[in-house]
Order: sequence, then C-alpha cells, then structure tokens
Amino acid sequence: MPDSSASDTSLHEQVLLEARHLGKRVSAPDGDLILLQDIDLRLAAGASLAITGPSGSGKSTLLGLLAGLDTPSSGEVWLGGKPFSALTEDARARRRGELCAFVFQDFHLVGDLSALENVMLPLELQRAPDAAQRARAWLDRVGLGHRTGHFPATLSGGEQQRVALARAFAVAPQLLFADEPTGSLDHANSARVRDLLFELNRETGAALILVTHDAPLAERCERHLCLDEGRIREQSAPVRRPRP
Repeated sequence: MPDSSASDTSLHEQVLLEARHLGKRVSAPDGDLILLQDIDLRLAAGASLAITGPSGSGKSTLLGLLAGLDTPSSGEVWLGGKPFSALTEDARARRRGELCAFVFQDFHLVGDLSALENVMLPLELQRAPDAAQRARAWLDRVGLGHRTGHFPATLSGGEQQRVALARAFAVAPQLLFADEPTGSLDHANSARVRDLLFELNRETGAALILVTHDAPLAERCERHLCLDEGRIREQSAPVRRPRP
C-alpha cells in the first residue's frame, strides 16, 4: 500500500513535466488550423494542475501532447527530466508506461473482467509477482474490497470510476492524467471521486493533471490553467496547502 512519506514537500522541488513553447496545428482545406499556441507550463513532482476552458479550447489536445499520445508541431515536452515529445512513438509509450497512468470519463474498464482482474491487468503486464495481492489492497483502499468479483456492468458509475482509480494507482505512477474524471458522475459520486483523487495524491506523491469542467475539482488543485482558443488566458498562482 502507499506510503504517506512519499508526499514529503521535497518532492515539489523536482520538475516532473515541462512544456516549452508548445504548439499544435493541423492542415485544413482553407489553411492550417491552429489548435494550441506557445504553451509553457511546469509541473512539480507530487503537485496538482487543473486544465479548464470551454469546449474546443484545446484541453484534450494539450493533454494528449503532454502525455505523448500525439506530437507537437512546435515546442517540446520533457518528462522526468528527459526529452519526451522528440522520442519515437514506441519510446514514448515505454516512457509513459514507466511513469504515468490514466483515468478517463468513461472508465475504460474491460467488460469481461472482474473488478479485481481489471486492477490486476496493468500489474500483470508489468509482470508483478504479487499482482492479485496488490489489486485487492487497492480495491480495499477505494472502498470496493467487497466488490472484487463484480463485473463493470454490475457496478455503478461511481464504483467503476473507483475501480479505474485503483487500477491507475496500483502501478505506482509518478504522474496521473485524468480526463474529465467526474464528468459522467452524479453529485455524490463526484464528491467521493474528488476526495479520493486528492487523498491518493497526498499518500502516494503522484502528481495530477486534470482536464475538467468540474469547478470544485479544479479549485482543489494547487494550480489552475485556463485555455481559450489554444492559448493560456488565465493561470492562477499556486495554492499553498500543508501536506501531511
């Protein structure tokens, strides 16, 4: 299980992710379409960043570039102190697998696997010898130890998202990308997932990058970046919160 000592404030002195003059454009019939322009950001280890903005502002494009799922037209991304966006697709995938995990709005659970098997899956891909034990421990941590044998179709949306959180944190990522993690949940489940995200952020020291329309979720992040038409229009100062 996670060790709370991993969230020591010294983690914040390390730059985990950096975007330098990041831009993205695509060809269109009437000329190039600019999706992102001159984005600069830095994320420290253990920190949290919310990315908000209206639909079409470039949030998902930016998340894809930061995660190495796409490549920029200009600028560069560094991950873990090393060049990232300049790597080949296979090399980016390997690096991403070593350092990152993902949570999505639609959960992305495997329908014919139980909750336990879904959490075990990335651990088995890493050939972890204690995959089942670790998966059970993480399902206990998110309050689903009694649902290990249940399949996604028999779980509520909030339960499915908690399984997704257990699956993401089970691989001990240094950075978690979350794309609208509360977007398909009701108020009560949204609040529970918000609490879990930041509890696990503190306990494990994993940094968070959240793309969201959920204002209460964005407000809990230490930094808040607002995109509009592919540019940073607003960026709040870091929120200084005591870390246990």
